[in-house]
Amino acid sequence: MSSAAEQEAVAGVVAAEEGRPAAVVNGARHKAPGVPVWPGTPVPLGARFRVGPDGVAGTNFALWAGGAESVELCLFDERGDEIRETRARLSELTHEIWHGFVPGVMPGQRYGFRVHGRWDPWTGGRWNPAKLLLDPYARAVDGDFSLPPEVYGHVRDWPQQHVADTVRDERDSAPFVPKGVVVHDDDDWADDRRPKTPWADSVIYEVHVRGFTKLHPGIPQELRGTYAGLAHPAAIEHLVKLGVTAVELLPVHQFAHEDHLLRKGLRNYWGYNSIGYFAPHAGYAASGTTGEQVGEFKRMVRALHAAGIEVILDVVYNHTAEAGELGPTLSLKGIDNRGYYRLQSDARRYADYTGCGNTLHVVQPHVLRLITDSLRYWVTEMGVDGFRFDLAAALARSMHDVDMLSPFLAVIAQDPVLRRVKLIAEPWDVGSGGYQVGAFPSLWTEWNDRYRNAVRDFWRGALPDVRDLGYRLSGSSDLYAWGGRRPYASVNFVTAHDGFTLRDLVSYERKHNEANGEGNRDGSNDNRAWNCGAEGETDDERVRTLRRRQLRNLLTTLLLSTGVPMLVAGDELGRTQRGNNNAYCQDNEISWLDWSLLQDPGWKALFELTARLIELRHRHPVLRRRAFFSGRAHSADGLRDLAWFTSRGSEMTERDWYAPAATLGMYLSGRDIPGRDERGAPIVDDSFLAVLHAGDRPASFVLPGPPWAERYEVVVDTSREEQGEAPGVEHRAGTAITMPARAVLLLRVA
Repeated sequence: MSSAAEQEAVAGVVAAEEGRPAAVVNGARHKAPGVPVWPGTPVPLGARFRVGPDGVAGTNFALWAGGAESVELCLFDERGDEIRETRARLSELTHEIWHGFVPGVMPGQRYGFRVHGRWDPWTGGRWNPAKLLLDPYARAVDGDFSLPPEVYGHVRDWPQQHVADTVRDERDSAPFVPKGVVVHDDDDWADDRRPKTPWADSVIYEVHVRGFTKLHPGIPQELRGTYAGLAHPAAIEHLVKLGVTAVELLPVHQFAHEDHLLRKGLRNYWGYNSIGYFAPHAGYAASGTTGEQVGEFKRMVRALHAAGIEVILDVVYNHTAEAGELGPTLSLKGIDNRGYYRLQSDARRYADYTGCGNTLHVVQPHVLRLITDSLRYWVTEMGVDGFRFDLAAALARSMHDVDMLSPFLAVIAQDPVLRRVKLIAEPWDVGSGGYQVGAFPSLWTEWNDRYRNAVRDFWRGALPDVRDLGYRLSGSSDLYAWGGRRPYASVNFVTAHDGFTLRDLVSYERKHNEANGEGNRDGSNDNRAWNCGAEGETDDERVRTLRRRQLRNLLTTLLLSTGVPMLVAGDELGRTQRGNNNAYCQDNEISWLDWSLLQDPGWKALFELTARLIELRHRHPVLRRRAFFSGRAHSADGLRDLAWFTSRGSEMTERDWYAPAATLGMYLSGRDIPGRDERGAPIVDDSFLAVLHAGDRPASFVLPGPPWAERYEVVVDTSREEQGEAPGVEHRAGTAITMPARAVLLLRVA
């Protein structure tokens, strides 16, 4: 080696192997020119345009960087080139926040930070001013993240990879990273009306902004794949016809693509790789990326609210796109690595409870502030109605263990803004003790994967008995009937973005993820799926007919169950991912909704059944109870609010719950609904009998006689392709009816 930089790098490796701090590679420093920077204020954090002293317009910049030695503000022109003569040092330091007011910096200005400090990976210090850093509080981000070697704080391609993370890379990353954008926001939301749908009345629709709109024929080409596309009347029309009350958007925080995907020509489609917790992802904007995406997102929220639809964001505060010690330096890692991330006792390494390389250190006050400031911003200034927290158990960890009295949960519980919005936990992470279904406090609802597993197993004939199914259909009281929680604490789902689509669940038994380029090793092997006799698409009409019936069974079960149902966009019209159960990197037709399916009479009928079931749910409070069933009689005739029946028409005994069974009857009394309506009147509804039969042959079922009913009227019969023929058919109580193979009957007590 001949250059001084190379010689210093060698010295760094030698030092690393001897346990000493590595040498700095090319340790030159930029001297900041004398740009006027007034003291400004340490709050609020981020870049805020305002009128300063003497009526001078400009922007206040504030950055928490607790262990840093100094912070430089860098400004960029429209081509992304740094305006060197405007580089400014933020010299004011208040409570570990570096701040300054820069006159003349207007909305639309691109900017970033360079943070100086000691390079000492052994103690967690990874400061490197050669790396331009994204403001954690940036309201908008302009440009894409690519991951060439220059964006890594260490020498990524160092020959000795076991010490590569200890050798600092001095190449400037600014040409290769996106920039924050100064945004001026004076919107007061005076014209917006939030739907404020009660939890018990909610039906959630999990949707990807890009995938839902990308192929929609009614949306103009230039708006497809964008916030404006989801706000388009053609998109909203589908949601209104279906009857859902809320869209749960897959991540829309600014995110980055992983290096291993970019190397294979793929991209992160789902977006669970956040790097900007205040910025709407610029890739979903039709109007522009220098602040325009903020207004476009707000207009989308307003349009959905006007249609009576709430907006819930899937948020990823458990980790960031910076991965572990061998990951890029994009923002927090270069601002204060040991202040923002959980590190192991060997501070070179990251504590990873997420499977993504790092975990945010939520116990730290400034990290907790970052998260709660972000949440409040999306509620108060962007108009959203709630959040689904990815790997929420990681956020609930104190120092190590999951703790339901953790700082994060405590802060949420007392926050006057956040405690009033919808809060959904994905109640697990990948660390020890991370599975916490049923354990979150009373403010929270949870994704209930035990519901998913029980319903899948029942309809594929794999439940040893029906005990678990009974709990899941009636609100999972075994999990949630404590601490003031209600049945709507359970978000019931059969499918989610992660896993098979509903159609694939009845078409494949094995994952087919070859397109992901990981040798089909990625994705879950525990699919609890049944292909109905053939793997994948088939011309066998018998198999195709059975699959459509199974789809009707699964959707009907979901929408008749007590709790909050969640549908995945496209399941109501037969969307397929061709057996891919981990399509996180498939930004193409594998993931996008195929709207042409609605032209097929069979798939259109599935959509119509789904809409009809949702409408039934909205119309009948007995299907969306606000309190758990008691199983006891509340009226003089001795009828209980919930009763279970065997195929013989007799009430189930303890022995029946433990015996193998393919048939289950569930009686829901509409006369014993707890609570009163808004005017104080008792809530009274029809009573229903739901009969679920998962056997592969028709079976006899005796309809319960008096006092349960005199007659029953068929409301839904999933053995029929078209539901129009089913309603109106009546049966006398006490008679035996023939349950078709693999079917659900919903009968109203006439």
